[in-house]
Parts: sequence; structure tokens; C-alpha cells
Amino acid sequence: MKDKKLLSNEEITSFCSQIAMLFQAGITPVESMNIMLSDAKSDAGKELITAILEVCMQGEPFYKALESTHVFPDYVIHMLALGEESGNLDVCMLNLANYYEKEENIAVSIKSAVTYPFIMIAMMAVIIFVLISKVMPIFNQVFIELGSEMSGFSASLLRLGNNLNRYSIVFLVLIALLVLVYLAATRTQSGKRLTNRFLNVFPLTKHFYESVACERFASGMALTMSSGMDTYSSLDMVSNLVGNKAMQEKIALCKEAIEKGDSFSEALSSSQIFSNLYSQMVGIGFRSGNIDTVLRKIADSYEKETDRRIQTIISILEPTLVIILSVIVGMILLSVIMPLMGIMSSIG
Repeated sequence: MKDKKLLSNEEITSFCSQIAMLFQAGITPVESMNIMLSDAKSDAGKELITAILEVCMQGEPFYKALESTHVFPDYVIHMLALGEESGNLDVCMLNLANYYEKEENIAVSIKSAVTYPFIMIAMMAVIIFVLISKVMPIFNQVFIELGSEMSGFSASLLRLGNNLNRYSIVFLVLIALLVLVYLAATRTQSGKRLTNRFLNVFPLTKHFYESVACERFASGMALTMSSGMDTYSSLDMVSNLVGNKAMQEKIALCKEAIEKGDSFSEALSSSQIFSNLYSQMVGIGFRSGNIDTVLRKIADSYEKETDRRIQTIISILEPTLVIILSVIVGMILLSVIMPLMGIMSSIG
């Protein structure tokens, strides 16, 4: 494969869901890849499926074929290896499709929550820039023609507008750099890691990302344990997926508690990964043999909580930014209109 970039969550979801249907129908990996190759539309898709098919035809396990492409995350490879060993490859593929579908939903939600404020702030900056650099000089000319001049706040804004016009190239370069930084933070792997690291500790987004980490932990544990992996190994694998340092530290504490002889539910409670309610649900799930179902329900609960937090953030930001913009624009206009009205009344 020429392109070694990892597949997106959406691409992994589509691939795993299609393969899961074929495997559930009793179709072998080689036949499945041939079917998918005949339906592939893009050159990149055909290249990927052909690479997988060639390895499968050599008699290698399916997870080895996917690993050879270097475009699937380690989590997918490990889970498929476990699925083949346990004879639950079709179930594992379906679980992976569901897992990465949730990951995509989380990513879209986070992008929506972060992008909206940036757009509003950019609009505010453009409007204010036009007012103080283009509109204020017009008002100043009116004041001069009336035999007066701007003073106080309006004069400060006029000076700022003149400086913006004088050094407009510098400001355009700064804006371009900010755009590049934003693209680097949202499009590159290293940028995403740095952005996530910052948002995980930023006070306004910290609790939101804690909910996301809990949802990822519950989803990952449900997937690994439903595939037959033991609790300790599941914790090891999921620790690399949560993307939250605080959660990783809690997982380490959970593993230590299990090593000391605590049950999984007790370890979850003592490490404060889950609340006592959810920890008790996990304990009941173990005793009833429905641990994966319980963990999925907990993951769904955290997903709903995440959506509520996003909607709350957006519902607060939208009117707040509109109010701030209205106040700033109103102050700028009043700073010139009120003195102008005074001059006009004195002339009258």
C-alpha cells in the first residue's frame, strides 16, 4: 500500500459491517474479499481489498491480511486475532463496526461543539474589523466637516482602525497562520493529540472529555469481554484507546486492585472509573453472565450524557456570543452617534 494513513472511523465501520454480514452468511474470507472487490468503486478501495485478498489466498489468517496493509488500528488487529482464536470472527467484526460507529459519532459531536464557537468568533472579528477600519473613518470625516473631532472611546477606536489599515498585511498573515494552526490541530494526527491533550485539562471541556473517556472505556470493555478476553487483558488493551490521561491512571489503579484480589466491580468503584451504581451493575452482570450487555448499556448512558453536554455547551455559547457581538457593535455605534447627535442638536 502506498498510502499508510490509518483508515477513518467511518471507513472502518463500513468495512467491518460489510465483512460481518458476509461472515455471518458463512462466506469465507477469500470469497468475501472477491465479492467486495467486485463492488469497490474507488481505486484506493480496490487496492486495499486486493492487498487483503492476496494475503488471504496464501492461507494466512484474516487478521494477518489486515495487518499487512498497515491501515487498520492495532485495536482492530488484536480484536480480530482474538475473534479467530475463539471462533467468533463474525461477532467480533460486528462489534467492531458498532464500536467505531460510536467513535465516529463522538468525533462528529466534538467537532460540532468546537467548530461552532470558532465560526462565531471569526464572524465577530470580521464585523468589528469592518466597523473600526472602514465605518469609523467615515464618521470621523462627518465630524471634521461639522467642525469637531472624535474624542474618548471613539477616538481610540479610530486610531485602532487606522493601525489595522496601515498594518493590514501583517494582520492578514496572522489570520492565515491562525487558520493553518487550526487545520494542523484538526487534520493531522500530532495536532489532534495535542488538541485532545489540551481539551482534556481545559476547565470548560474537562468534564465533557471525562464522559467521552468513560463511554470509550465501557464500549471497549464490552467488545473485548464479549470476544472472550479476560478482564486484566481487556483493561490493558482499552487503556490505549480512551485517549485520556486521567482515565488511564484510573485504569492502572483498577488493575492494581484486581491484583490485590478485588472483584472487577469493586476495582471499578475504588478506582472511581464508574459510580457505585454502575459498578454494582457490572457486578450483577458478571454474576448473571451478561457483562457485555451491561457494559454496552453503560456506554449508551455515557453517550447520551455526552450528547446532552454538547447540546448544553452549544445552547449556552450561541446566545452568549450573539449578546457579546451585539454589545460590542452597540458600543462602537453609540460612541459616534451620541456625540454626533449632540453636535447636530447644538447646530439646530
